[in-house]
Amino acid sequence: MTIPAQFDAKAIEQKWYDYWMKNNYFHSKPDHRTPYTIVIPPPNVTGVLHMGHMLNNTIQDVLIRRARLKGFNACWVPGTDHASIATEAKVVAKLKSEGINKNDLSREEFLKHAWEWTDKYGGVILDQLKKLGASCDWERTKFTMDPDMSASVIRSFVDLYNKGLIYRGYRMVNWDPQAKTTLSDEEVIYEEQQGKLYFLKYQIEGSNDFLTVATTRPETILGDTAICINPNDERYSHLKGKKAIVPISGRVIPIIEDEYVDIEFGTGCLKVTPAHDMNDKALGEKHNLEIIDIFNDDATLNSFGLHYEGKDRFVVREEISKELESLGNLEKTEIHLNKVGTSERTKAVIEPRLSDQWFLKMEDLVKPAITAVLESDEINLYPKKFENTYRHWLENIRDWNISRQLWWGQQIPAYYYGDGKEDFVVAESIDKAVALAKTKTNSPNLTKENLTQDVDALDTWFSSWLWPMAVFGGIMEPENQDFKYYYPTNDLVTGPDILFFWVARMIIAGYEYTGEKPFTNVYLTGLVRDKQRRKMSKSLGNSPDPLDLIEKFSADGVRVGLLLSASAGNDIMFDEELCVQGKSFSNKIWNAFRLIKGWEVSAAIPQPESSKVAIEWFDAKLQQTLVEIEDHFEKYRISDALMAIYKLVWDDFCSWFLEMIKPAYQQPIDKATFDKAIEMLESNLKLLHPFMPFLTEEIWQFIAERTESEALIVSTWPEQKAFNSQLIADFENAAEVISGIRTIRKEKNIAFKDAIELKAINNDKTSVYFDSVISKLGNISAFEYVSEKVDGALSFRVKSNEFFIPVTGNINVEEEIAKLSEELKYTQGFLKSVQAKLSNEKFVAGAPEKVLEMERKKEADALSKIAMIEQSLTSLR
Repeated sequence: MTIPAQFDAKAIEQKWYDYWMKNNYFHSKPDHRTPYTIVIPPPNVTGVLHMGHMLNNTIQDVLIRRARLKGFNACWVPGTDHASIATEAKVVAKLKSEGINKNDLSREEFLKHAWEWTDKYGGVILDQLKKLGASCDWERTKFTMDPDMSASVIRSFVDLYNKGLIYRGYRMVNWDPQAKTTLSDEEVIYEEQQGKLYFLKYQIEGSNDFLTVATTRPETILGDTAICINPNDERYSHLKGKKAIVPISGRVIPIIEDEYVDIEFGTGCLKVTPAHDMNDKALGEKHNLEIIDIFNDDATLNSFGLHYEGKDRFVVREEISKELESLGNLEKTEIHLNKVGTSERTKAVIEPRLSDQWFLKMEDLVKPAITAVLESDEINLYPKKFENTYRHWLENIRDWNISRQLWWGQQIPAYYYGDGKEDFVVAESIDKAVALAKTKTNSPNLTKENLTQDVDALDTWFSSWLWPMAVFGGIMEPENQDFKYYYPTNDLVTGPDILFFWVARMIIAGYEYTGEKPFTNVYLTGLVRDKQRRKMSKSLGNSPDPLDLIEKFSADGVRVGLLLSASAGNDIMFDEELCVQGKSFSNKIWNAFRLIKGWEVSAAIPQPESSKVAIEWFDAKLQQTLVEIEDHFEKYRISDALMAIYKLVWDDFCSWFLEMIKPAYQQPIDKATFDKAIEMLESNLKLLHPFMPFLTEEIWQFIAERTESEALIVSTWPEQKAFNSQLIADFENAAEVISGIRTIRKEKNIAFKDAIELKAINNDKTSVYFDSVISKLGNISAFEYVSEKVDGALSFRVKSNEFFIPVTGNINVEEEIAKLSEELKYTQGFLKSVQAKLSNEKFVAGAPEKVLEMERKKEADALSKIAMIEQSLTSLR
């Protein structure tokens, strides 16, 4: 086959992905091998690929491809999440654009539209992952609304209800007025916002006196049912037992006493609105206060809002403050910083709201999850810094509100047969519900028509917390072969932003249903940010389209660019230059491959000593890197693992090894060296394959004709063997000698084609094993060890060893002396400034150890250079 001069990623990416798919390399079935399992964090079914997905799924693909090469039965389960709030919002918006109001549809009609939307857009993000090279087991693709997945969720609900862990309660909940549904505590993001503190005057009934209350929400006065004072506050002792009049509405409300009131905050008086504040509700229950809900489900005011009925809460806030001012009931306003709860999904400001909802008791459920991560180390978080946030959340957890006022999702399996709050049964199907209701009511003639299913859907996270189990059928058929083989899974790769939403809850569910952990390791990636450290978002316009990046830089280039800077848990400052670096790396490897394949090979010529030494050295370097890589992977330092391979390939293989074995111009290479070079290249390709799957498979298949069983994707990871570390250290010394020779050639304009002599004083008793390599890469005609300095020669040092290149007629001795004298003067001045720093006691006492080490190294290097220059001057004079 003819090897193209340029590497064309576009031409080969689809080719090799199709080849992998055709040969079913991604599919896994239980067998005799040890399984290695990853379940994908299911992206929203409505979503498209963004930079966070790119990072997360590239890391997963690296782990799964590496496991495949290491002989594990690698299984990566893909899928999508039905994303109740996001998807329903998109479907509602689509219907609205078509002139259809959701409220005019039946549940069945709406769900038909939702499924049409899902069928049209639901596979987009998974198809995009294929462009990235994701080697998921696509035959196992799951969707959280698949019939078997939904059945698992319903069974889980029924099981937890029967255990007494799920209950229905009238509670203060977080209400998202845009999505028109409740949210769990974890879905509320608290943001510090600048607002106002309004000081409102309430008239005391039967007098002309007023008391003043400070509030951030003047619109809620229409729901006030009491004013509360601290019984220990002497300022208000005269108000005990009296009543106040609510401005505008004119309602008369009691003045109550409770030590809950902070005497120091505001005026020391608290307006109590039990329907719209969690703490006010507790006061209301304690003092038996009336509850007045003034809001509709979209946060407009209802009939209790009087002449503000139908207006948005924030509009009312502005208008009611003006009305209060005109009535003389607004004493003043002050600028006030306040933490405001917003919806994690819609960004709408949350309203506390009293509502009948379904809750899951968490206090006992979390205990095994605390033990697993924080005490027994059954589950490891990488990096460990997230253990503190994990502990804080679990140890302060509240009951989970699992019901949502949505239609898209698993409908709560509670069936009502009467008007009372307890007139319901919970069952997996309507038929089972009928049977239960008959028994509960002692009504043998009761039918399906007598039952009404709860209209709410379950929280999406209540579905996805079963993900590692449900994808293998572990809830419905816990004894099935797949579940017993693949569960627990091995690694989970996700973002720290869903540590509570998803990760902790999967751990809780895993122990509740199997008594086992759902996974062993959790790798928490950082967020992808732009160069200005801003989080990437569509609204800021700073998030590049991943598919555009792949088109521009190739999938391999983008993968490398992302991973080179993706240390666990640390945010990534993304710059397209990283992708340029990734693409350049691809070109470097391709050109190295073309160089090797371009050599003429001869079996008739002997192997040079320099090539034999080079092969031994690179083999040791490869083995050293393998050890380093293993350590990085064990610690989930994926970026560091890639950097180690990057240096091995770019520096050691391309820049050194190939130069060391390269035949002379238009001369053949011996077969023994060529075969070893191909073997070394193949080892490099195996290490690179998890990171750069397309390029490596292309080169692998070019090297030789391969059968389907010999494809790179299913080859074997290089075997780890003992290696000679001294050989590596000796080469580092030889590399410095070669660098010294090249520097002199460059500075003195001595062409490489002109052979030169080299003499050396081996003061360090350094190994001479690499002398043949030094001679080849320096074009040394004669290399001799001597015991005394060589007069009239250019010289340089490597550690204590001294090297001399005899002066030829090409060098102007006078010019060289002048140049060296100038360099000596500069270096002596530099040394003086460094030594001044090191003799400064204040500097030495205050400087970090690393800074001091650097300054001492500068001093040592300067002293060495001065000695070398002085020696060269002595030789020339």
